[in-house]
Amino acid sequence: MKVAVLGGGRSSEHDVSLASAASVRTGLEEGGHEPIEVLIERDGRWMRNGEPLELEPSGGLLDAAAVFPVLHGPFGEDGTVQGLLELLDVPYVGAGVLASSLSMDKALFKDLMAAHGVPQVDYAVMRDGGEPSTLGPPVFVKPARLGSSVGISKAVSEVELDRALEIAFDHDPVVVVERMVTAMEVECSVLGNGDPQASTPGEIVVKGSDWYDYEAKYTDGGMELVVPARTAHLEEVRRLAVEVFKIVGCAGLARVDFFVTEDGVLVNELNTIPGFTATSVYAKLWDASGVPYPELLDRLLTLAVERHAEERRYRH
Repeated sequence: MKVAVLGGGRSSEHDVSLASAASVRTGLEEGGHEPIEVLIERDGRWMRNGEPLELEPSGGLLDAAAVFPVLHGPFGEDGTVQGLLELLDVPYVGAGVLASSLSMDKALFKDLMAAHGVPQVDYAVMRDGGEPSTLGPPVFVKPARLGSSVGISKAVSEVELDRALEIAFDHDPVVVVERMVTAMEVECSVLGNGDPQASTPGEIVVKGSDWYDYEAKYTDGGMELVVPARTAHLEEVRRLAVEVFKIVGCAGLARVDFFVTEDGVLVNELNTIPGFTATSVYAKLWDASGVPYPELLDRLLTLAVERHAEERRYRH
């Protein structure tokens, strides 16, 4: 199958995306597919072999049978590129427009989870220039619509909270303040469309830092993934991962992140395009569950094509 792989993008996670996209192309080749590299520059231009791409509505993309977006953060994971791919009328891997944008917005995601009674940490949503937070330290402060822990700060005093809000508002006019909890961080990969399956959950062990920040995620030796996670709540994690996937309306793939405390399991967030190298958490969890990387990519392409065909059955 000819597959257009989108990498790069306009967000601060541009370089992370390039690494993921390169790994996906290699995995696709190993699986017998024909990957086509499409680079999205930092200024948003779409390039192929150094030349700008012309995109035409309903014209597909480079005659590819499917598109594999490997884009992280705004302008890639937030529904914008997914909307463009819908206009091009081409099958693509992963969540659609609404699920992508909703999952990218931590405030909306948490409000949706609350409406469905899904267990999560106490939180408050703040808007730049609006009312002060109803939660005091100790808390984590997060820009609502960024990923990879960009702009996130830990605050254990009022002074630190003021500084954390300042940092977060530099990135986003909407900020989420979350109650800090003592917990194990556990992640679970989900795969499927209408009948999604959950992987064996893995435990994140942070090295050299007291929380899972950007450096811990992307510095060699910054974290260790323990599979399976050392908790008695493995099946509850898997159950909640599938439940959250369905509530959001995801398709193809997602990684759901949890806090596991002495009292039970709390949902943290859902990532519709997690890091996608062969050694990234999403792929490693499926590998530990019996699905090697090339097979995982092949399944995702099949799911993309199936979803595209199914959605075209309906009249609009």
